[in-house]
Amino acid sequence: MPLTSNEVAERLRGVAAGLLTPFDDDLDIQHDKLASNAESLYADGIRTFLATANISEYHSLSERERVAAAETAVETLPDEACVLAGVGGSTADARALARKYEEAGVDAMMVMPPDHTYVHERGLLTYYRKLGEATDRPLVPYVKGFDPSVEYLGDLTRLDAIVGIKYALEDPVKLGAGIAVGDDDVVWVDGLAEPFAVAFWAEGVEGFSAGVSNFRPEVGLALFDALSAGDWERARELRDVCLPYQNFRGGTGERNQVPAAISVPAVKKGLDCAGLYGGTVREPIEPLSAADERRAEELYDQLDDEIDRLIG
Repeated sequence: MPLTSNEVAERLRGVAAGLLTPFDDDLDIQHDKLASNAESLYADGIRTFLATANISEYHSLSERERVAAAETAVETLPDEACVLAGVGGSTADARALARKYEEAGVDAMMVMPPDHTYVHERGLLTYYRKLGEATDRPLVPYVKGFDPSVEYLGDLTRLDAIVGIKYALEDPVKLGAGIAVGDDDVVWVDGLAEPFAVAFWAEGVEGFSAGVSNFRPEVGLALFDALSAGDWERARELRDVCLPYQNFRGGTGERNQVPAAISVPAVKKGLDCAGLYGGTVREPIEPLSAADERRAEELYDQLDDEIDRLIG
């Protein structure tokens, strides 16, 4: 039985881990590995899961694959877990995918950042409204890739289907202003992972998406507990533990100028280092170079030592 909107909102007040998509050597999805990763994260305390998200290589998956990956997550995880599935593209395609996710039993739809070259704030609100009319599941828009007005952020919270907002702009001032003018019953989630958790929490977010916590969930859960308790010193310590690996994720990789191009393969390498399953990636993403793999391993070992020191 899917969670209610109120239960989804409560799950957003926590650490949301992404379910990366494991591929075999032929780049087909390995659903047993996807299920194994989900089970491990749940056993470690994660209760909110982002299936078919950006970090899951959403844009490299077909519609059939997205639905199948979401089904694997739903079938694997206990009913108390919250599974959000990514949905985007044209209104017609997004509505059709949302209906299929609903049939699969997902708890909520995370609406992917708009990928149109040109967007209009009023048009985006219409888009979310039409998606909300297509499904009984609540929506969590992902705000990223454009610079919205504070008025838009406030209006977004007043759409009936919206239960939460994943905010992924490096602008805590606008975040605070948007929260201030928005409805109180919408949960704001830090979409920039651990590095922004402290700053965004001070502005009113109540949860955050995982970065290194995708493969070492204990650090994200400890950070959430510290923020919830108002222990800012410990929260900053835990955030700082994550920064070297997260900064590595923001790199371009070799023979490339695009920032954060190695973000997904870096997390997949972290999964491998943690004894989970990461594996390779599909184009247009590239696997890590040999030098970047070595650097990721060094940073993982450093992270491991720091987690032992702070958490045990």
